[in-house]
Amino acid sequence: MSQWINNSVFYHIYPLGFCGCPEFNDGKTEYRLDKLGEWIPHLKRMGVNALYLGPVFESLKHGYDTSDYYRIDCRLGDNESFKKLCDELHANGIKIILDGVFNHVGRDFWAFKDVQKYGSNSQYCGWFQNLTFNGRSPYDDPFWYEGWSGHYDLVKLNLYNQAVVDHLIGAVSMWMDEFKIDGLRLDAADCIEPNFFRALRRFCKSKDPDFWLMGEIIHGDYNRWANPEMMDSVTNYECYKGIYSSHNDKNYFEIAHSLQRQFANGGIYQNLCLYNFLDNHDVNRIGSTLRNPAHLKNAYTVMFTMPGVPSIYYGSEWAIEGTRTRESDQMLRPCLELDTPLAKTHSLVPHISALSALRKSFPALCSGKYENVMIRNEQLVYKRYTGDQTVLVALNITDNEYWLDFPISGGSVLTDVLVDGSEYRVENNHANVMIPANGARVLLLHNGDFNYHDFKEKSDSDLQSGIIADSYTEEQKAVAEAQAQQGETQVPSAHNDEANPAKRQAKLGKYRSWDGSLFAVIALATNTDDHEPAIIYKELFNNGLIFTCSAKGFLEDIEVDGRMVPKFEYVDSDE
Repeated sequence: MSQWINNSVFYHIYPLGFCGCPEFNDGKTEYRLDKLGEWIPHLKRMGVNALYLGPVFESLKHGYDTSDYYRIDCRLGDNESFKKLCDELHANGIKIILDGVFNHVGRDFWAFKDVQKYGSNSQYCGWFQNLTFNGRSPYDDPFWYEGWSGHYDLVKLNLYNQAVVDHLIGAVSMWMDEFKIDGLRLDAADCIEPNFFRALRRFCKSKDPDFWLMGEIIHGDYNRWANPEMMDSVTNYECYKGIYSSHNDKNYFEIAHSLQRQFANGGIYQNLCLYNFLDNHDVNRIGSTLRNPAHLKNAYTVMFTMPGVPSIYYGSEWAIEGTRTRESDQMLRPCLELDTPLAKTHSLVPHISALSALRKSFPALCSGKYENVMIRNEQLVYKRYTGDQTVLVALNITDNEYWLDFPISGGSVLTDVLVDGSEYRVENNHANVMIPANGARVLLLHNGDFNYHDFKEKSDSDLQSGIIADSYTEEQKAVAEAQAQQGETQVPSAHNDEANPAKRQAKLGKYRSWDGSLFAVIALATNTDDHEPAIIYKELFNNGLIFTCSAKGFLEDIEVDGRMVPKFEYVDSDE
């Protein structure tokens, strides 16, 4: 198995939707995917260090109808622009996984067009599954071929043909050499000839032993596809369903059963690092699936602390909603911009950042064994453990705080490392822990030798280290530090009139954001590029991350649920 995967946090983007590309390829090269570079600080803030990009190669429509495996879709850019983007991501410590769509191609695929042109005289007739000249296709071609799952715009490849295998592996070789990709997500893996995966694995691992292969598998025994001869991992659809339905039905027994079955001692997948997710480009957004939005944080807590690798689908860190219809998946694959105000009361970014910090701080959460400790309909406790570390996860989905007594041995103190550093004594191999309403605690078991404040300071610093450098320059930081020592500083373009965003004055102190989160303005600065006033502020919750933005942007009004409200509103210091 690839050595880096256990310590990864994935972010999944469907590029054609993310970039707002036209539905059909118009042949015009537009460098839309370059905007992803602007998202790197946002990804790093959440602790993301692996990016899974959906289809990026030339296609007619949605990316899964490939027309050329060797060219980036012109709606996204070109090979050179994508290479530069990959270099930028790698420079920021983010690995790149591409979508390998090898089961089928589109009708614009060059070899299929050759068959359309030359008929039975085409040298590529053998490239396509069950292609015969004994009838006509649903598109009225003078031949018949097999479409994937009855979709005849997706022409099924003949993976028993060595020329096809050579062409596909040749493309992967190019992606590895040119873009330095770190792995592949293999589309419709359950439909693909197993020997193809064996050949692909041999090739990829010979070039890079740490190259990661993950297959899209919805049903069946995951060991059929994830094994030493084929792939390293598969999508964990069993627990995807178990997480959301456990919360919707207030029945933690469901997800506890799946986790025990999969990962506990004797579990059928205890030696696999499965790809975990709450939503993706094919299923409804978790913000739409969960009946109670208050359960969103617990859903992410389970995904980040269970065995396997967690993945965030773009935009779901803001709890955006989206459901698929019989006609379209468009609502699942929106165009998003970082500066687009999202009319939501939920921002899960601080919670996700905190969970990422825990995974990076405690090896038991990344590679430890799993064991259920206590299961009730509305409470669940499980532990992750290695030889020298034990971490417990305690969840509660009632609307009230809940004191839960459960057995635990091997230490004298449990310290909550997720919420507030609360400590609970272990007496007679039992602990009594208060779990917040619709909340969770992640509890480190120790013997009094753990300093929560030192841990918190270091984990916050680790998350901030990649953010501050991307937010403002060394010169701006020097100005900010000088102004912070002087106290309140006037912003030239602001005036005292809290009712009018154009006349508001920025000052040091506490602010409440539009979503209810508290921040502190710690310095008033000047942008060295345009000499406009800037605000430097930090979170007063979770990781205490530090940010900067223009004074104008900080003081503006935004639309939330149909009305205009301040993006940040000053509050009294004792509030």
